[in-house]
Amino acid sequence: GRGRSRHGGGGRAMSLRERSPGGAVEAGEDAAAALALAETDGPGRCLSLLPWDHFSAWLHCVCVVGFDLELGQAVEVIYPPHSKLTDKEKTNICYLSFPDSNSGCLGDTQFCFRFRRSPGRKVSLCCFLDQLDRDLPVYLKKDPAYYYGYVYFRQVRDKSLKRGYFQKSLVLISKLPYVHLFRTMLKQIAPEYFEKSEAFLEAVCSDVDRWPPPIPGKILHLPIMGIIMKLRIPTYRDKPGTMPIVQNMHQADAQISMALPTVHEVDLFRCFCPVFFHIQMLWELVLLGEPLVVMAPSPSESSETVLALVSCISPLKYYSDFRPYFTIHDSEFKEYTTRTQAPPSVILGVTNPFFAKTLQHWPHIIRIGDIKLPGEVPKQVKVKKLKNLKTLDSKPGVYTSYKPYLNKDEEIVKQLQKGVQQKRPTEAQSVILRRYFLELTESFIIPLERYVASLMPLQKCISPWKSPPQLRQFSQDDFMKTLEKAGPQLTSGLKGDWIGLYRHFLKSPNFDGWFRNRQKEMTQKLEALHLEALCNENLVFWSQKHTEVETVDLVLKLKNKLLQADREQLPVKTDTLKKLQTHINDIILALPDDLQDILLKTGTT
Repeated sequence: GRGRSRHGGGGRAMSLRERSPGGAVEAGEDAAAALALAETDGPGRCLSLLPWDHFSAWLHCVCVVGFDLELGQAVEVIYPPHSKLTDKEKTNICYLSFPDSNSGCLGDTQFCFRFRRSPGRKVSLCCFLDQLDRDLPVYLKKDPAYYYGYVYFRQVRDKSLKRGYFQKSLVLISKLPYVHLFRTMLKQIAPEYFEKSEAFLEAVCSDVDRWPPPIPGKILHLPIMGIIMKLRIPTYRDKPGTMPIVQNMHQADAQISMALPTVHEVDLFRCFCPVFFHIQMLWELVLLGEPLVVMAPSPSESSETVLALVSCISPLKYYSDFRPYFTIHDSEFKEYTTRTQAPPSVILGVTNPFFAKTLQHWPHIIRIGDIKLPGEVPKQVKVKKLKNLKTLDSKPGVYTSYKPYLNKDEEIVKQLQKGVQQKRPTEAQSVILRRYFLELTESFIIPLERYVASLMPLQKCISPWKSPPQLRQFSQDDFMKTLEKAGPQLTSGLKGDWIGLYRHFLKSPNFDGWFRNRQKEMTQKLEALHLEALCNENLVFWSQKHTEVETVDLVLKLKNKLLQADREQLPVKTDTLKKLQTHINDIILALPDDLQDILLKTGTT
């Protein structure tokens, strides 16, 4: 599995084995296979992986943001130096990398933010990384329009500085939503960076450039400054709610210091603790894409709560925008806080008291105090009226006039309260809560999945000599009729107005995103079945019965089909594609020489 190197691309592409001494013990073979795949010359494939391409598969860049008395917040270092950020992106990073002054975060604080990428950016390595993206569950797929920033902020007293404080943030910028991985990585490297500075950062980045690609489903070994993180990125084939355990420490793994139980999950129970009695209502609000603002005392609490909200409808993807930490300097501030139109479908995490005023017209506000794990059972908290929310000093709670569609599930509240009394570990409480959300979401989505699957044409309607048939139209009335016999009551004991919840959901961005994704998958499946039907025909025999013009037309169409299968990564067996290629070659060889020459050169690029 050595990757072929290509010259002329500005540097040698080394194979994984050369680049990655600690990098890929088990994943080496597959990662090398993936690299080989990235280096084949097939249509739409990349050529070679160059230095920094491994790094780019995980991170866009690393920034250091400092505070300057004249300039305010400023990006002091970007590494690797060739990384490109527009001025607007730099400004966003500057403001989002520091807590608001009122947060009073002394010591070390970790949090994350998300911001819009400037349009018109070329994506390198795209086809190779798209290949990996395809195997991810839908909620972990990259959103090309956004970057994540993972921050480690330090503020300590320092008399030698004019302001009396040392303030700096180390920030990892990435397209990947692997919150837990990057949080763990920052915990390892940031404290040392603040002591050692530049050369240390360079060493960190060259470590990351030795990592194997982020291949879903494989156990990956990622060396970072003397320790090795061992982890597994989920795939769409994993059964929702199951976590293949990454085992810690066999004898052979003596150098491995850390097995990560997850790459992307936050501590769900800790995040929902302050709004414990409203978890089901919050699930509805997130599912329906309602405008939600989380007001918290610091960016770490706001960002964790927003990420917990977004993940509570998993395995559904939350399709609207969400900002784990949002400031008044954000480039979308005006767009999101305007009163000239209804609040947008977004979830914002804020800490600045100014927002209590700016966003008081928002329909749903979650106010969170300091997140502490309760030693005793949380008190029952009523949903508060919005008019009572005047300032950020208002008491913690959920401020909304929303009436939930479903009746409250008292069982989950009792189960978690019992856990608090018995001092059950927060990880175990999070597992219970995650399973509860998963079962609720699956009960809701299964009837929709079942109905949408019925829109697929029957296999007997697929003829090799006609275009693939179209999917039938989604009809809200037809779907609602199915609920009587095959609704959520089959899997959930919860009573309430499920029909009303579905009607509302069908108007939401989450339904739109989900349905478009299913449509795309089903259309690709039809294309793949059409390809298979073509392969099972005796195409050479057909071509002998038709004119040269018709045969040439068939060859060009078949070549286009092959290109489409590669470009769109249709779910077709490799054997089918080989068989089709053989058919094409056989038809061409049966034609006169002059046509053969032309056809062998046509449509292969």
